[in-house]
Amino acid sequence: MSSEPDTLWLREVRYISQFLPHRMSTAARPAQVDKLVKRFARINDPKRRYEQLLWYAKKLAAFPAEEKTAENKVPGCVSQVYVTASLDQDGVSFQGDSDAQITKGLLAMLIIALDGLSPTEIVKLSPDFIKETQLDVSLTPSRANGFYNIFKMMQQKALSLTGSDTSEG
Repeated sequence: MSSEPDTLWLREVRYISQFLPHRMSTAARPAQVDKLVKRFARINDPKRRYEQLLWYAKKLAAFPAEEKTAENKVPGCVSQVYVTASLDQDGVSFQGDSDAQITKGLLAMLIIALDGLSPTEIVKLSPDFIKETQLDVSLTPSRANGFYNIFKMMQQKALSLTGSDTSEG
């Protein structure tokens, strides 16, 4: 008889928790991704989140013009977006550029999140962490699509560095 109130309480907690804005599922996620998620989750004002993206865009390292090739261009983006990847003893290192500042900020955010990870960590990572930053609610559909396309391109580049070009689905 006492288990029923406990069950009801647990159901209520689960129901309420689905509406909490900062649910963190950090168990299998790299620490630098969590740090980035937490940084954005602390910002309550959508305008300030955009300002943070623009700041990241300004801090992005210069991208070599000779790397702006069809091979490095992110498909499916309205903006012109380019990404390169290399592998060294510290993990995968990305560089990139975009002609649109918000998209460049999203790219910079992804570079911060993925830089230094192993190809396996990058390929296993889900792009769903964008939801926890709360950026997804204020991005236009084309920018949200651009974020996912950039992320997928970065995963493909990381996978290609392992010598295995076959992706499973």
